[in-house]
Amino acid sequence: MPDALAPDPLNLSGPWQGFYSYPSLQRPVSFSATLTEAGSWLTGTTTETATQGETRGRVLSAALQGRRTGRSVTFLKLYADGFPAYDGVRYEGEVREDRTKIEGRWSIPGGWSGRFLMVRSGGHKAEQRQKLAEPVDLR
Repeated sequence: MPDALAPDPLNLSGPWQGFYSYPSLQRPVSFSATLTEAGSWLTGTTTETATQGETRGRVLSAALQGRRTGRSVTFLKLYADGFPAYDGVRYEGEVREDRTKIEGRWSIPGGWSGRFLMVRSGGHKAEQRQKLAEPVDLR
């Protein structure tokens, strides 16, 4: 019988780095994200630097809210300050088995969409360094 208090090995909480691509020939946009997972619910924030239009060069912030079911992830990205001119961006993706990447598609109502990739910031390397630093009992 599974331990109800055991941590979920797929928990996505923590810092992530990512990028999303546009459906046209524009360059991908990089972003930083911080996710918090409680149960199967996801919340978080992102920051990115605008690459086009009137806001080019401006740092944009957004709130994330969504859900993880198994390895499937969906969330809605809502920009702060009413930017941009649409209500939100929907993200749908899948978490890699090793929990280091989330990959999928984003979409905006009206048919605009593209791909995204998020990579966990330092998670596994830090865990590996910690395990290497743990004392070994040679008794």
